[in-house]
Amino acid sequence: MATEAPPPPQSGTEAAPGPVQPTTEAFVEVQESAEFGELRRTYRSFAFPLTIGFIAWYLLYVLLSNYAGGFMGTKLFGNINVALVLGLGQFLTTFLIAWLYSRHAAERLDPKAEAIKSRMEADA
Repeated sequence: MATEAPPPPQSGTEAAPGPVQPTTEAFVEVQESAEFGELRRTYRSFAFPLTIGFIAWYLLYVLLSNYAGGFMGTKLFGNINVALVLGLGQFLTTFLIAWLYSRHAAERLDPKAEAIKSRMEADA
């Protein structure tokens, strides 16, 4: 699959100027700022504990499936056993974490990131 370069502007017309890009120094300055550090801390304080918790929950499920077959095969009601409930719980927690992250990002991350972006675009 070949990618094509955009066609050159037609004669007599000029391409609309794109947004001005901040300099490398501006990016480094923002990266070293306290505001960006706070944004990273806010992200990490949410993402790292949830990631560790989910991986632990997933590994527990895998270990129980491999080494506790009798427990996982315990029927809860009808043909529903512990393994099925915990397996469906994996899907449920995946969607729950995605929903929680989208709320967290919209409330705490996006406003801070937008403020940084707006300031960088204004300074460029």
